[in-house]
Amino acid sequence: MNKKPSKSLAQELDRYITPFRHDGSGKFHLKDYKTNDRGDLDKDAAQDILDANKKRLIEFQERLYAQDRWSVLIVFQAMDAGGKDSAIKAIFEGINPQGCDVHAFKAPSSKELDHDFLWRHVIALPERGRIGIFNRSHYEECLVARVHPDILAKEKLPSRLVTKNIWKERFEDISAFERYLSRNGTVVLKFFLNLSKEEQRKRFLDRLEEPAKQWKFSMGDIKERALWPRYQAVYQDIVRHTATAHAPWYVVPADHKWFARVVIGSVIVAELEKLDLRFPRADKASLAEFDNVREALEREAKGNKKRAK
Repeated sequence: MNKKPSKSLAQELDRYITPFRHDGSGKFHLKDYKTNDRGDLDKDAAQDILDANKKRLIEFQERLYAQDRWSVLIVFQAMDAGGKDSAIKAIFEGINPQGCDVHAFKAPSSKELDHDFLWRHVIALPERGRIGIFNRSHYEECLVARVHPDILAKEKLPSRLVTKNIWKERFEDISAFERYLSRNGTVVLKFFLNLSKEEQRKRFLDRLEEPAKQWKFSMGDIKERALWPRYQAVYQDIVRHTATAHAPWYVVPADHKWFARVVIGSVIVAELEKLDLRFPRADKASLAEFDNVREALEREAKGNKKRAK
């Protein structure tokens, strides 16, 4: 009997990937994406998938680092308490820190404000062979800066450049930037952790009650929560204008952290599999040198044994 061809990871994990992927084809309405989706899983089944994906990620990262051709940029965006930090910690546990960098972008410094809005993100891009994680990202420049006009005013742009078209222009700049990265060997994976307002309320209360989590809470979080409808509208606009085939958005149901981690991990390992990552093979000249070195090392061992007698 002929064996059935084995499924790729993309096929095996498709039900945790495709329903949440938007690549700019077709219309996008954020309300069409449930925040509490849990697929066909319970917590235990989700943990099994997460554990399997973590092992795959460790293997792929080692090959990525050794091959030194591709790089991977992983972007996380979410409302406060969306689960970005915990997702990063849970999914990337165990990978070699030598091949991974995490950047958490906060309010820009005075030096960063003296440059264009993409500058600080460009200098943080992952090198070939590495995974770069942006915990918040260049998208803050058309999210927070749009919700709070005073932030845009601090960016020192010439006044005649600040027009009603500035957000459309920034969307175009970001899309061009991500296309450029894609054409130069950087895989761009973008995750919006889609949290409900009710779940955010519960997580804020949890932070207030748990001493070990109180440091995460800020009164500014409550001020931003009051702007929830505005943020949701802007996030919808961002996805609509910057989702492309080479840099799609994954709108991840985030009310259940365990399911969000399944979706994120599945996307990452499926995309890494597509790169056909391999360990570099030695050429003939190197193999001949290896033979000489091997013989020398073996002779050395024999010499040590004779001296020991």
